[in-house]
Amino acid sequence: MTQEFTIAVFEGDGIGPEIMQPTLEILRTLCRHGDYQLRFQTCAAGAAHYAQSGEALPAASLKTARAADAILLSAMGLPDVRYPDGTEISPQIELRKVLHLFAGVRPVRIFPGLQTPLALPKDRSVDFVLIRESTEGLFHTQGCGEVTQTEARETLLITKEVSEKLFAFAFDLARSRKAAGRGTGRVTCVDKANVFRAFAFFRALFDAEARKHPDLSADHAYVDATALWFVLKPWDFDVLVTENMFGDILSDLGAGLMGGLGVAPSADIGEAHAVFQPCHGSAPDIAGQGRANPMAMILSAAMMLDWLGRRHAIPALGQDAARLQLAVEDVIGKGQMLTPDMGGNATTRQTAQAVLDHLRPA
Repeated sequence: MTQEFTIAVFEGDGIGPEIMQPTLEILRTLCRHGDYQLRFQTCAAGAAHYAQSGEALPAASLKTARAADAILLSAMGLPDVRYPDGTEISPQIELRKVLHLFAGVRPVRIFPGLQTPLALPKDRSVDFVLIRESTEGLFHTQGCGEVTQTEARETLLITKEVSEKLFAFAFDLARSRKAAGRGTGRVTCVDKANVFRAFAFFRALFDAEARKHPDLSADHAYVDATALWFVLKPWDFDVLVTENMFGDILSDLGAGLMGGLGVAPSADIGEAHAVFQPCHGSAPDIAGQGRANPMAMILSAAMMLDWLGRRHAIPALGQDAARLQLAVEDVIGKGQMLTPDMGGNATTRQTAQAVLDHLRPA
């Protein structure tokens, strides 16, 4: 029996709609074999919507997202549209908090064709996952910090409840990666426990979870040293787990290792919901020009298929996720149909079409 899944679609701002539409076309093509069906529901949100209506994330859109099986979200925000306090419009962060999406998953994988700034040794490969706690940390008081004429304060929050879920997720991911031959079964806690009591608390909770997984290995690294090692020896990592702000910074560094945000997908996952989106911004300076790179959006859609397949035990979803990721890697590896940010001259649609052409023969 064919199972249907409802996907809440947030087209976003700037280049968001331009990279979302070809991604949806690819997904529609993949699900035509009949093992599953995807039904897309468009949801209004974002900076442009806020400028028109005064709402960044309407209640109706949030209701649709809550009821959906998964959420596919494109780039959000515009630099010249802000809240009265000067902060950016970022409904994606509100979704993380409201839907309790505690695990921000940021894969970093260097494959042939990527314009990595690294000179990788021939016997080394980079394939790791950074897991960023996405609801607490230094983002806890976002929009509510205390500001006077002489000082400003933001509050970092780390709770036992969320951290335990986060660490359990990290070890489960390390185990599945090891079983698939993608990793060594090692989880690294990234913190600043030598300076802050909050991070000593974070590390202690990590160690408690690690003791539940004797078949896996666990270690620690300070965040500043981790940034250094990302550049000097990124092949040493498997799964890393860290606080919200540290993860925000390190995930962009990880994208830099791959050659840029245009190829960096992400997911924010909770116990009942998950959002999948590219790591990059809305790039309004190139909106409407057909120059936007759709690869991060397409790879995020592949992550969505994989998550749905695991969650509902439908092998076809996982198989299509793998096919889609391989198609993207093949197109990039051949270097013949790439957008300007990757050194080519193809349009957004031409690049997406090249991915689709790789999928059709199977």
